[in-house]
Order: sequence, then structure tokens, then C-alpha cells
Amino acid sequence: MAAHIRRRLRKGATTTAVAAAAVAALAASQAPAAPLTEGSAGGDQQTAGGESGGPEDDAATGNSPYYTDLPPLVTPDRPGSSSNLPAATGSAEAGIPASVLAAYKQAERTVAGTDPACRLPWQLLAAIGKVESGQARGGKVDANGTTPSPILGPALNGQGFALIKDTDGGAYDGDAVHDRAVGPMQFIPSTWATWGQDANGDGRKDPNNIYDAALAAGRYLCAGGRDLAVAADLDRAVLSYNQSTEYLRTVRSWFAYYQRGTHEVPDGSGVLPTSPSTPTPSPTPGGTTSPTPSPSPSKPGGTKPSPGPSKPGGGTTSPTPKPTPTPPPKPTPPPADTLGSLENAGTGPLTATAGGTFGERVSVRARNALGAPMAQLPVTFTVTGSTGTLFDGGRKTVTVLSKADGTATAPALKAGEKSGDFTVTATAGTTRPRTLTYAASVTARQADGIVRTDTKALVAAPGEKFSDAVTLKATYKGAAAAGVAVTATLVADADKPVENDKGPHFKGADGKPLRTLALTTDADGLLRLPDLFADENPGTYQLVLTTEGGATVVIELTVEAAEETAPPEA
Repeated sequence: MAAHIRRRLRKGATTTAVAAAAVAALAASQAPAAPLTEGSAGGDQQTAGGESGGPEDDAATGNSPYYTDLPPLVTPDRPGSSSNLPAATGSAEAGIPASVLAAYKQAERTVAGTDPACRLPWQLLAAIGKVESGQARGGKVDANGTTPSPILGPALNGQGFALIKDTDGGAYDGDAVHDRAVGPMQFIPSTWATWGQDANGDGRKDPNNIYDAALAAGRYLCAGGRDLAVAADLDRAVLSYNQSTEYLRTVRSWFAYYQRGTHEVPDGSGVLPTSPSTPTPSPTPGGTTSPTPSPSPSKPGGTKPSPGPSKPGGGTTSPTPKPTPTPPPKPTPPPADTLGSLENAGTGPLTATAGGTFGERVSVRARNALGAPMAQLPVTFTVTGSTGTLFDGGRKTVTVLSKADGTATAPALKAGEKSGDFTVTATAGTTRPRTLTYAASVTARQADGIVRTDTKALVAAPGEKFSDAVTLKATYKGAAAAGVAVTATLVADADKPVENDKGPHFKGADGKPLRTLALTTDADGLLRLPDLFADENPGTYQLVLTTEGGATVVIELTVEAAEETAPPEA
């Protein structure tokens, strides 16, 4: 039976010879591995050519501790075997939790579509995930791929680790003094701010989500035009993740192991490593030392705890009893994931003519509890009112995801046919929703011109109907003005447009005279007046037509005097 190598490779303490021996032992088991590049076999904390995944030379993890367990000497299967072995096949160490394995493979496909020249293998992500977090603590993730509680490294306070002061206000790592590595792939917050991804489509870039973290790691490893099928580029990529030769050798060992074959196991049942690298912290003033982070739990099944770290002088500490597990507290969303405010993102006055399109679009900006913009936040916009106004597409409610700068902009508004006021409300957040309301209005259609379409004189005898119909055309900026309200008023004097009490008139449904009518132009901007009638009062009268928008036309009407008849002869 092959024995597992359980060597603790302490960064800065284990010699190159020990690491070389471990890799030699792995090679003896027929596990293939790409060769290490020249310059990668030196001492600890070495980089390859000074290249890193990010814009600076800092490692993605801040060089925080990692697991140093090596894979079994017996590889999962013979060369060329499938990497989709059934759960019951192969070594337990070859089993990768279902969601975690799915995340690695999805990241490989995504990167292949956007950066095919990188040739990212998912097995490299699996190797890094194994070394950084034991595949998200054995696959303890929910249905969306998020760990039930954050996976945090120790404070990078310079006490045995790198010194990295806080860069995120504790939003990701809960530490507002120093940064900590976060999540299944152990990104420090400053690196996550640049490389974070939303791979599971939930609208958040969450370092504690294995899908988001795996894709971020893939893109980080591919930075700088690397081709990960080339050994030198792969070494540089891994060293940019954690600047340690021992780390490179450990990742390389698991990479080779997973290339030989893996199989899927249920989430939460993965095998946990037992030997994290934990450099001895530097003494602090007063003779105390900063605490050493506790190792992750041993394999499922209740194996005995491994001996503690070697004491100075060769002794070992006594095994620490395994604590009784307690239910984890319900995680509190970090400030970066908590909606703090919703503000106007520059929306101007919302006014449009009936049937037209609003020139302004409603826009808001979401900020988190730290005041930073929130991306990928669902914002719902709702129109309330009776004007008939709708968003483009005929909807009263739409939901939009905010952009990287926190802004969310609703589709264009299409004004209804009824003039009046209405509101648009933007709502975001669930636990403590934020709302922002905008006032808007629809004005009636307008015309800046109205003319009669013919010039015939309008004359009628007393008590008769005017024989010629009156047709007019309204325009706005030279185009036909459809649906424009027009008021027709019969007056005695156009200079004093007061409704007359005699002379020509329209007739209502009851046959009674009407001398004022509200009318509307048709689709072609035309307006055909109802029949006009003369009464018994001869004279010259005027019909004044005024449009919404102020255009006016005056039409003259004449009621002839009754003909005098000769008296009958005696």
C-alpha cells in the first residue's frame, strides 16, 4: 500500500534538498509533471523574472500560508485515462467536490473563449485550490458555490507574514487594519479588487464563491500573455500567485497528479489536507508573539490529530484535542456587499409631449456601506400614473443590473396619450431596500401652425346650414401635427375672442346651439369641422381656432339678411 507523503514544508525553513526529494519521490510513482524552469529551483521567495499576475509584484495571496501536503505516491490512474472517473474509482485524494470541480472546468471554458492563447488547464486551478484551501474545505459550499462562512488567512501584519495594510476597509476580510487572504483561492482584497469576477451570474463578485474565485484565478494566471502550456510561463504564473519555490513544487505535484485522473465526489466530502505552512511569527514588543492560525480539520472520518509543529530544540507539542464543533453563526454580509445608498446619477427633467419619447433616461447610482460603487446590483424601475407612459418595450416595470461604476439606467420612456404628471421609482436591495422617486410629466401634443385647406367664402342664409365644409391642417415644425387639441370658438370680434350669444353655431347632440367645441386633429394633422348653422341674426361673424401650442387661425362667416318681399297687391 502506498503511503501518503505528509511532509511539512515550512516557507523559509525547508531546504531545497528536502523539496527536491519530495518531488523525486512523486516522480518515482510515475506521476508526470512539466519540468521546472531554470531559476525556479533556488531558495524560497523567488520569482521568475520578476513577473507577477497583477499590476504590481505582490503575490495574489500576499504569500499567506498554504497547505504543503503532497499527493499520494500512487497516482489515480494510468497515463491517458479519463479525468471523469466515477466516484467509486481511484484514490480518495483524487476526488474533487462536485461544485468545485464544475467551477474549475467552467473557468477553463470561459478563459478558452476569451484568451485561447493562454491554454489554461483546469487541473492547474484544481492544484492551486487544493494547496490554498483544500478545495474550499472539502467542498463545503452552498448550491451557488459560496462557502457558508468566509475562508480567511491570518492578518498580514508582518508578524511572520507579509505586511499588507488594509486596502478594503474590512469589506472582504473583516479586518480594517491589515489585509487577509480570502476565499477558496485565497485572494488578498487589493488583488480581488482588480481581478474579481462574477462567474455564477448572481450579480456579485464574491471571493468566497468558488465559481467567481476560480475564474478570477484563471484570468490572473493568464495575465501578461502567458501560455500555460509552456513550462516557463506556468512556473511564472504559479510564482506570481505565491512567491515561494516550495509553493511552486507543491502546486506542480498536485497539477501532475490531477492530470493523471480525477473523479467527482459530493460537496462537503472532499479530503482535507493536514499540514498548512505556518512560519514562526516574529516576536512582538513585550515578549509576546502573534497567534499562529489553526490548521484545517483532518479528513472526514475522525482521524487522530497530527502532532503539533516542532518546538525549538527538537521536541514536539502535545496533540491538541479536536474541539467540539459548534454551529457557525449566520454570516453577516460584508460592507462591500451591503447596499448603503441609492442616488441620482444625473437624470435631468423628465418631460415629453404625448406620444413622444422622453429625452432623458432615469439613472441611479448604487453605493455600498463603505461608499464605493456597487456593480451588478439589480435595480427595479417602476412607472406609476395614469398618463399611459411606459418603458420602451411596453413595460411599466423593468430591472437593470448596475455597471462597474454603480450606475443603472432604465430604458427610454415612451409618453402616453394623456397629459399629466406621473412618477418613476427606482428600488434596490432586499433586507433594507433603498428607493428614489422621480417626478415626470406628459404635455399635450402641440402645433405651431394651423391653416384652412381652401379659401371659399362661407355664406349662409338665416336659419340655413353653411353649405361648404371647413377643413384645416395643423403642423409642428413643418410636419403634420397629429392628435393636437384644437379649440373652436364663434365670436363677434376676433380681437375680443369671447363666445358670441348669437349668429352661426354648431349643434350639440340635443340639437341645441353650441358656440365652443374641443376638437382633435387626425393622424394626418387634419381637422374637419362639424356642420355650421346660421340663426336669424344677419351679419359678419368670426370663427377662431386655437391649437395646443398657441397656433391660431380666424375664419370669417357671413349670415345674409333675409330678402325683402313686396307686399301683396290690393
